[in-house]
Amino acid sequence: MFASAGLTTLLFLLLSQDASAAPTTSTAVVGRSIPIRRFNPLSQNFTLVAQRARSQRDILAVKYGGQSLQQRGNGYNLIVNQGTDTGYYGTIAIGTPPVSYDVILDTGSSDLWLTSSTCGVSCGTSPTYDPTKSSTFQNLSTPFEIQYGSGAVAGYVAEETVQMAGFSVAKQGFGIVNALSSNFNTNPVSGIMGLAWSSLSSTQQTPFWQTLASDGSWDSALFGVQLTRYGNVSGAAQNEPGGVIDMGYTNSSLYTGSIEYHNLIGAPQYWEINMSTLTVQGKSIDIAGISTAIIDTGTTNIAGPASAVASIYAQIPGSQAGTGQLAGYYTYPCSTTVNVQFNFGGNTWSMSSADFTHSQVSTTECIGAFFISSIGQGGPSWVIGDAFLKNVYSVFKYSPASVGFAALSETAIAQNGVKAAVPSATIGAVTAATNTGVASSASSGAVSSGPFSILLCFWLASTSIALLFW
Repeated sequence: MFASAGLTTLLFLLLSQDASAAPTTSTAVVGRSIPIRRFNPLSQNFTLVAQRARSQRDILAVKYGGQSLQQRGNGYNLIVNQGTDTGYYGTIAIGTPPVSYDVILDTGSSDLWLTSSTCGVSCGTSPTYDPTKSSTFQNLSTPFEIQYGSGAVAGYVAEETVQMAGFSVAKQGFGIVNALSSNFNTNPVSGIMGLAWSSLSSTQQTPFWQTLASDGSWDSALFGVQLTRYGNVSGAAQNEPGGVIDMGYTNSSLYTGSIEYHNLIGAPQYWEINMSTLTVQGKSIDIAGISTAIIDTGTTNIAGPASAVASIYAQIPGSQAGTGQLAGYYTYPCSTTVNVQFNFGGNTWSMSSADFTHSQVSTTECIGAFFISSIGQGGPSWVIGDAFLKNVYSVFKYSPASVGFAALSETAIAQNGVKAAVPSATIGAVTAATNTGVASSASSGAVSSGPFSILLCFWLASTSIALLFW
């Protein structure tokens, strides 16, 4: 989303750090990942097997080599595909005792915020954050407001202990929202985790990811994202397995070849890079002087300048500019296969024709994924969202500040459209929030991250892993 300013159950609780529709808490244990929802069962087992192997490696280092498991690490969070590729969310845990919440993962903004328990009906039925339930809450008493492309939020800034993918940040600044537009928070989503840079933050707080990348908490100062596709699947559920966000490493099982990196434009703010060429139906689109592009996991489609968008649809016979509520969008014949290719100064990346279709408005007419940007002068020319990102493994690197793309592996591609249960939220000891902010289930505190509990975790995995394939 582009912002203009601003876990037999015990095994999974100990081993996994997955995002799910029913959120859970997490602990700072090395070698964890948070997969994105939309995995098929085989892929989930592969992930756990890989995790087991990595855990064995790390535990031996502690047992015989005198190394500390707390020095560095990596982890993943399973993502959920919500609304047939409309959005992708993961799970965080916040407070003491920790309570988990589902949040949109948004590389197009920099603020973390949750709806407040005092928000009322305007915040919908999603779980809300209640500061009176946490001993580590601190009110900074600073008001904030953020205007997104899809609406606005307002509230005040506070500090809390925030956990995700096995990592924890104390005194993490975040926003507590008590007023928001109706376009936000489709249940169970309770907020947004901004994954852009601190210079963009409306709350003037350092993003969770940036703290971990800059202080050496991660094996590698980067995070990777893989998103699944369900838009072309008949009967897809509202929530489906969505992929994964890998923190502190890149998951080589999800891509092939090398990762092609592109440095950011100017001082890091957005994940903004230059686009070299754009072709549609084999014809080059003129993007001279309008080639800057933000890579944004929080945006469903692709926004661009009016002239370029018009040129795109001019290559598709039967296209028409939308009017009324569809103003800025174009319709085109659903029977047309549209081939789109992006180049950012290296390889050429193809976008599936299935991702060119945003939605279908009649038996013959579809709405295209490219639409006219309303950002205005001084903003980026393009905002490239999930319609493209579903086609690549994307990497967001701290230093040098850059965005990378790699071709998806067969393992990753096989996850698309698989009708499977949404992964359970398993990111530590569970205290799941309800829409009143009261715990619906609880366990006392968070799982310890000390060596004993890590060894216990590995023992349980060794004796129980076969159950995953039974």
